[in-house]
Amino acid sequence: MTTLDQSGNLAIGFIMGVTYRKIATLLQKRLKEHDITPEQWSVLHQIDRSEGMIQREIASRTGKDKPTTTRILDHLESKGLVYKQTGLQDRRSFLVYSTERGKELIRETLPIEEGVTEEVKRCLSSEEYALLTEFLLRINEHVTQIIDTNEKE
Repeated sequence: MTTLDQSGNLAIGFIMGVTYRKIATLLQKRLKEHDITPEQWSVLHQIDRSEGMIQREIASRTGKDKPTTTRILDHLESKGLVYKQTGLQDRRSFLVYSTERGKELIRETLPIEEGVTEEVKRCLSSEEYALLTEFLLRINEHVTQIIDTNEKE
C-alpha cells in the first residue's frame, strides 16, 4: 500500500516512515538477543560517546522528545546500563553516564548496527548512498527550521 501526494507521486513522509520502520525492525531483530531495543540502543550509544550529558542534550542527539528520553533512560538505568548524577551547576538536572555493563553492550552491539547500515548500502552505489545521506540531512534541517519557527510563533 502506498500513499500518493496531490501530483500522484509517492508521499515522501510515507515512504521515509515505511523505510525507517523496516530498517528499525531489522535492527530490532538483530539486537533482540542482547535485550535492548533500537531506541534504547541509540540513547545508550550517544551516552557512551559523550559521557556526562544532560537529558536535554541526549534527547536532541537522538531526535527524541523529553518524555520518551526519560522513559528510555529509566529503562536503561533499571537494566544497569547507565547511571545518573546530580549536576553540579544545576541541581535540577542530572548527568548521565554509561556503566561498565553499558559500555560492554555497546562494544558487543556496534557491529550489529554497522551491519544493518551495510545491508542498506548494498542496494546503492557509494555515490547514491552519499547523495541519499546528504538529501536526508538537508530535509531534516529544513523541517527542523520549520518546526522551530512554528514553536516561536
